[in-house]
Amino acid sequence: MRTPSEPAPPERRRLVADRGDAAVRLDAVLERRLGDRPDASRTRIQRWIAAGRVAVNGVTARRAAQRVPTAACIDVALPALPARLAPEAEPRPLVVLYEDAHVVAIDKPAGLVAHPSLGHPRGTVYNALLWHARGWAAGARPQLVHRLDKQTSGVLLVAKAAPAHAALLRALDQGLLDKHYLTLVCGRVEPARGELSWPLQRDPGDRRRMIAAAGGKPCRTRYALLGASRTPGDAVSLLTCELLTGRMHQIRAHLATAGWPIVGDQTYGPALRPVTGNHRLDALLAAFPRQALHAWRLSFPHPVTGERIAVTAPVPEDLAELLEVAGLLHEVGQPTSRPVGHGQT
Repeated sequence: MRTPSEPAPPERRRLVADRGDAAVRLDAVLERRLGDRPDASRTRIQRWIAAGRVAVNGVTARRAAQRVPTAACIDVALPALPARLAPEAEPRPLVVLYEDAHVVAIDKPAGLVAHPSLGHPRGTVYNALLWHARGWAAGARPQLVHRLDKQTSGVLLVAKAAPAHAALLRALDQGLLDKHYLTLVCGRVEPARGELSWPLQRDPGDRRRMIAAAGGKPCRTRYALLGASRTPGDAVSLLTCELLTGRMHQIRAHLATAGWPIVGDQTYGPALRPVTGNHRLDALLAAFPRQALHAWRLSFPHPVTGERIAVTAPVPEDLAELLEVAGLLHEVGQPTSRPVGHGQT
C-alpha cells in the first residue's frame, strides 16, 4: 500500500489518432482529447511532452509542435490528480435546451465556470453535469465539446461518451459547427456586415488577454448589425457574430480591435463608457457586471445520425433589460430566458 509520502502513480492513457487528428500539432490533439482532465491546459501539456510523458507510436515525443501521423498510437503518462481536483457531482440546476442518448446542450448562465480548474475545483457547469449524468447509460460521462468564458452566457454542447465527443470534435475542426453569438457593443458599427480577420496571440504583458499581431494565429469572425440605439449621445449597437475559427476571447478581441468593444468587458474595453443621453440606459451600461456576450445559436451534425440539430438559448434577463431600454429587444425576436428554477433539472 502506498504511504502518504509516496507520489501517486501516473494515470496512463492510450489514444488512437482519428482522421481529425492527422497532421495536427501534438499538443493541440492532446488538449482536445483530454477534455475530461481539468489540468490539461495547452501550457501544461507542453510541459508533459518536454518531460517525456508522451510517446507517439512507441517513440518518446519531445516537441509539442510535431505533427501527429494518421492512426498514430499516443501514450500519455498523466500526473495523478490531487484528490481536491477530482471533479465531483454537485446538485446544481441546469437548463437543458436539447438532449438525447448521445449529446446534451445546456444554457450556461453568466458567472459560472464551464470546467473545473486549479482556481475553480467546484461549482462549475461540469460538476452540475456529473450530477445530471447519474441517469445516463453505463459508461457515459459528460465531455465538453467547446468552452465559454465564465461571464459569457448561452449554448454549451456536451457529448455523453467518447465516440460522440470525437465525432463532434471532428465536426468542429471541419467548420461544421455553426456558432452564432449575440452581443451589445459600444459605438456605431460601419459597415453593417463584414468579417474581422486580424491574427491573434496572447499579450506578452498579460497572458490573460489576446491581442492582434502579425505573428498571431489566423482568426475569422463574421458579424452583422441588427440595430443601433437611437440616442442623442453615444450609440450602442446590437450585433450577431459567427465564429469561423475558435481562438480564446476571439470575438471580444476582434471587436475591441475594430473599435467596438463589448459593453461591460473589463478586459478589452474598460476605459470606454458610452454616454447615450438616455439616463436609464446610461445607468444600466455603467453598472453592467459582465461582457454583454451571449452564445445565442448553435447548429451541429448529430454525431451518430448526421442530422442537423439547431439549438437556441433565450436571451438572459440582464442582457434583455439592456436591449429593451436601448430599444433593441425587438431585433432579437424571441423571449427572454426563464427565471431561475423554472424548467431546470
